[in-house]
Amino acid sequence: MMPEKKIFYIFDLDDTLYSEIDFLISGYKHIIKGLPILNNPKEIFDEMLNRYQQEQDVFDWLVKKLSEENLHTIKNNFIQQYRYHVPDIHLREDAAMFLRQIQNKHMPAGLITDGRSITQRNKLNALGLTTFFADIIISEEFGSEKPNPNNYLFFAQKYPGYNFCFIGDNTSKDFIVPKQLGWKFYCIKDSGFNIHPQNFSGFNAYEIVSSFYEIPLS
Repeated sequence: MMPEKKIFYIFDLDDTLYSEIDFLISGYKHIIKGLPILNNPKEIFDEMLNRYQQEQDVFDWLVKKLSEENLHTIKNNFIQQYRYHVPDIHLREDAAMFLRQIQNKHMPAGLITDGRSITQRNKLNALGLTTFFADIIISEEFGSEKPNPNNYLFFAQKYPGYNFCFIGDNTSKDFIVPKQLGWKFYCIKDSGFNIHPQNFSGFNAYEIVSSFYEIPLS
């Protein structure tokens, strides 16, 4: 009898291993700290968050707001600060538990994430995951974004002999290729704070989970 293939877990990052809204909040707070002395920093932060929730251009509003107070700023500076700050973010509790179990069992794991190299690596550093994964695929570094098959085939080709399991959250792009490749996969259901909306059309019920606690560790 042939031995059963081992599982290779591959993860998305944003809104999978941590809550992406926490990165947004961290970025807003970082920007406010770098502004000249304000009389109402909390009011500014609350309004930024409110305008984000209303899908408005937050940084455009902030530039106009500061201009009214004779504080001259450039929108692009805020965008750069937001993208490249070292964020105050933390792993989801259930994700941290799952990753510890993988590590304790000496099981391999990888990461596929879209975004800028510095931004995503700052997140990984803040989460303590810079050395956790066997390989990390970041779209800016790799040259293509999900759902490009190459981002996934990298693992299939480099690590033959494994059964792959992908865990993500973005139903519009994360799972297209895993479905095509016949991988097992799980979608972490939005608890109400995700950046991207989810559409579970075409998913089986067992492929949708509320947390990592519901994912079997094979």
